[in-house]
Amino acid sequence: MSTSTPPKPKPAPPFAHKVQNIAAQSVLRGALFLPYETRVRLVGWLVQTVLAPLSGWNKRVHANLDLVAPEMPEAEKNRIAARVANNVGRTLIEIYSGDAFLKRVKNAPQSGPGIAAINEARDQGRPIVLLTAHIGNYDAVRGAFAQAGYQIAALYKPMRNTAFNDHYVKAVAHIASPVYPTTGRGIASLISHLKNGGTIGIVGDIGSTGAPLLEFFGQPAHTPISAAEWAVKYNALLVPIYGLRQPDGLSFHIIADAPIPNGDPEEMMQAYNDSVEKMTKEHMDQWFWIHKRWKRAHEAALAT
Repeated sequence: MSTSTPPKPKPAPPFAHKVQNIAAQSVLRGALFLPYETRVRLVGWLVQTVLAPLSGWNKRVHANLDLVAPEMPEAEKNRIAARVANNVGRTLIEIYSGDAFLKRVKNAPQSGPGIAAINEARDQGRPIVLLTAHIGNYDAVRGAFAQAGYQIAALYKPMRNTAFNDHYVKAVAHIASPVYPTTGRGIASLISHLKNGGTIGIVGDIGSTGAPLLEFFGQPAHTPISAAEWAVKYNALLVPIYGLRQPDGLSFHIIADAPIPNGDPEEMMQAYNDSVEKMTKEHMDQWFWIHKRWKRAHEAALAT
């Protein structure tokens, strides 16, 4: 008779992570007692006025803008930094708002040349890669398309703070499922979903060291090409798509750019970068300038 080794218990999170998680949950769960519009405005304001200055986000926004738009007046950089932080806060509490957020995005207007192509691909049973970016609220796209009947799967990057990660993943999964971690097994599950004619949502504007250096805002930026490689391999439709926040700060407009033809994966992802850049230039205060998108450029600048 064989015996199986019981799985190892998950290690307890470090004390610092527990404290950070308690603080974050206090704000998020407290905000959820408030009416939807009030909580979204409040958390946006808290992130803008408290978290962004303390975390160094404002400095990072300025550094990124100094790199790609050195001629921009300081007053405009300050305005963008404030609005970006506010948008990040709103995005976070919207993700935790579950059904209230889904109700808000269910009937969001959709436009752009990619919408008709997406609907046609679904009717044909063709795999679809929705390639979004850190602009507006990227989960508005998942929420809207899942409610429209699309079987949409996505990836998430597990957070270092495992205590926070557990409830964050539950919130993300409530918007649309399945969601898979960026592990070997998780990526294999995502590819299987796509291969079988499903739709996947990917955020492509991340500075993944080791990925090819493509151009973004005239600067070299590491850009993963796996989404394009999957599209080519499984003859999937690849469409850049964005959930843009509207002037009221609460509603969204989903814009799908023209589909990117399957071909060389690096050329496909350069077309994606160009699409994100164009959309960002039209909505400079909605892209997440807090990200380290140009790691190579910043490292070179520090070395001089």
